[in-house]
Amino acid sequence: MKMIDSPLLSPERAASKFAALGSEQRLAVLQALVRAGPEGLTIGALGERTGITGSTLTHHLRVLAAADLVRQQKQGRSILCVGADYAEVQALSSYLLTQCCADAACLPEEHDHG
Repeated sequence: MKMIDSPLLSPERAASKFAALGSEQRLAVLQALVRAGPEGLTIGALGERTGITGSTLTHHLRVLAAADLVRQQKQGRSILCVGADYAEVQALSSYLLTQCCADAACLPEEHDHG
């Protein structure tokens, strides 16, 4: 498996990010933003794609932004557009995979007996 180079998160930061994803609705919001690409989505489009609107969507975005998993473009007090923070999502993914198989026993090589 190819390892991904990215800065390691501390266990505390990783746990905080995972806690932010501990809601099906927040996970759906982040997935919609990842699927949308770097340009992100308007709040209206995000609400349409996820079925989450109004103050509930605002609350979930606030939690995800506090965990640095989404970025928001604001004008005054209004959020115009949101997008996934790909570097932070990648760092969280890498946190799980950095030591992949580190404790696995090596498998013996198969020999051709033909």
